[in-house]
Amino acid sequence: MSDVVRSPHAPPARVGVTDEAAALLVRLRGKHGELMFHQSGGCCDGSSPMCYPDGDFITGDADVHLGDLAIAAGPEQDGGAFTVPVWMSRNQFEYWKHTHLTIDVVPGRGAGFSVEAPEGVRFLIRSRLFTDEEWELLEG
Repeated sequence: MSDVVRSPHAPPARVGVTDEAAALLVRLRGKHGELMFHQSGGCCDGSSPMCYPDGDFITGDADVHLGDLAIAAGPEQDGGAFTVPVWMSRNQFEYWKHTHLTIDVVPGRGAGFSVEAPEGVRFLIRSRLFTDEEWELLEG
């Protein structure tokens, strides 16, 4: 899993990605162009990160931008490094705001409209509570 080097006083990232999920995002970007995530709130595939071509899911004032995943594509991929924005509904964010989310990928098909479904895998969220120190930096 890749982590960004941060100042000790910078707030922690709210979202991250495993190496396996990042590799899948590189392949999916080659097929679908720029991508985005929206963390679903219980529709379709339960509560799963849904990956769409960027702009296919319309976000607005009812959504929170959690951050951008920094994906380092290898030299064989055209375009090099890229980012994937991650969004969540504002109402759901109130329940999850104390939590760091990591997007991972596992075998199996989800029941939603996420672009990885034809690949025979699905994205999922792994979560952990922020430490007291991390929470202070986020609230500061």
